[in-house]
Amino acid sequence: MADTTANLKSDAKAAPAPLAVDQLFTETPLVREKLRRQKIAKVIFGAMSVGMILPLLLIIGYLVERAWPSLSLEFLLDVPRAGMTEGGIWSALVGTIYLVIISLAVSAPIGIMAAIYLNEYAKDNWFNRIINLAVINLAGVPSIVHALFGLGAFVYAAQMGLSIMAASLTLAIMTLPVIIASTREALASVPMAFREACWNVGATRWQTIKSIVLPNSISGILTGVILQVSRAAGETAPIMFTGVAFYKAVERGTLFPYYLNEQCMALSMHLYTLSTQVPDVKESMQFATAVVLLGAVLLVNATAIVLRVYLRSRKKW
Repeated sequence: MADTTANLKSDAKAAPAPLAVDQLFTETPLVREKLRRQKIAKVIFGAMSVGMILPLLLIIGYLVERAWPSLSLEFLLDVPRAGMTEGGIWSALVGTIYLVIISLAVSAPIGIMAAIYLNEYAKDNWFNRIINLAVINLAGVPSIVHALFGLGAFVYAAQMGLSIMAASLTLAIMTLPVIIASTREALASVPMAFREACWNVGATRWQTIKSIVLPNSISGILTGVILQVSRAAGETAPIMFTGVAFYKAVERGTLFPYYLNEQCMALSMHLYTLSTQVPDVKESMQFATAVVLLGAVLLVNATAIVLRVYLRSRKKW
């Protein structure tokens, strides 16, 4: 017994002491090389991200600096005067709001319903694959082609003439494919298990869409729709051919200065006109118009981001 105890004590003395964690996982030259490459990749990707933001900041800073003498509330609320060499942009601002709201009212419901059908009801056959391909290709059509289509379809064939309705419908056709694509992406992001759980308890396909799929994809749908507002506000070619006037006299401060069957002014066209067609106009007015147009687009985009973050925070999965 005494010998056994002595042997155990001698074995315990001979066993190596336990190593600390940092001693067990020491960096080898290979690991150090990997970490070094990882840091280099992180710096390169970070520099690329900053490089993407930097041009936008420089553009905004340059535009605001040049537009500062004309930027004021009076510039927003006043109408163009003295051959558009004085006054503000109220006529163009209201006309842009007309075009955006009407085009969105047409394209959003049609685009969302089409996306629901393609994602939830349509079978995977050659006909639906052609429809999907057509939607994708339509999103890549240049805006000037949409303008010529709107001129032929709405201005001449539908006999709407050069009007707000013709321009708005042209914008709606142009933004429709992107709304369909973004809505389909949002619908597809909802896990299939959610649908299967509903079907297993006897819910119909429409009840599943209404109660489960749409509430869980609403953030992506709204984001896609709102982003189209910024695109519709900034387009020039489609509205220049179909319903926007060089100049339209309206009364200062009038909230509804246009009828739907007549032409209107728009910010993008007004900027083009001031830059190329109006002599002796102050340079700051041109830059101020550009700042207002850019600011409206950035404001809409920021609203889309805030709304998306808010709606995603309410998701339970």
